[in-house]
Amino acid sequence: MNVKRTQGELKRQRDALRQYERYLPTLQLKKQQLQLEISHQQRTRAERGDALHEQQRSAAGWLGLLAEAPEIRQWLAVEEIRTGKKNIAGIEVPVFERVDFVPAAYDLFLTPLWVDAGLDALREMVSVQEEIRVIDQGIAVLSKELRVTSQRVNLFEKIKIPGTQEAIRLIRISLGDQMTNAIGRSKIAKKKIEEAELEEALV
Repeated sequence: MNVKRTQGELKRQRDALRQYERYLPTLQLKKQQLQLEISHQQRTRAERGDALHEQQRSAAGWLGLLAEAPEIRQWLAVEEIRTGKKNIAGIEVPVFERVDFVPAAYDLFLTPLWVDAGLDALREMVSVQEEIRVIDQGIAVLSKELRVTSQRVNLFEKIKIPGTQEAIRLIRISLGDQMTNAIGRSKIAKKKIEEAELEEALV
């Protein structure tokens, strides 16, 4: 490992390790929050999908009547899909609110009686489809963020923290060796001085 074997570098590595160990729990918590929210969104999507299938099954019996009111399709035109936002672990996720449809202007006397109920049922199906689409968008946003967060967690757990700990270990060994060598040199120098003093005393 290519690190300087100095006291200054030891301090830098220790400071970096403290930073990594302080930041890692935040990342792990974020990862957990994202995983929980994705699971929640997937359950909601499954529930709304089941509701849509049930609506379609219920409507199967009268959908043939649409031939009597072909203009009903234009009354299903979407004017606006209203969504909000919610914050999950610092990420903005879209939240479905409602679908606004273009107002249906039709003559109550000339239009079959079932059209009102049929139009409401069809609009509800369109609304659920749009809700599922918004949920899918949210899951996509959360999944992308989860991938990035998981990569960061792995980086800290498997590379940054172990690498810094190893650097600290190597620097400590090196500094220990340097100190041992310095003490050894000091002892040799002291011995030489003592020998020189002894020789002078004997002369």
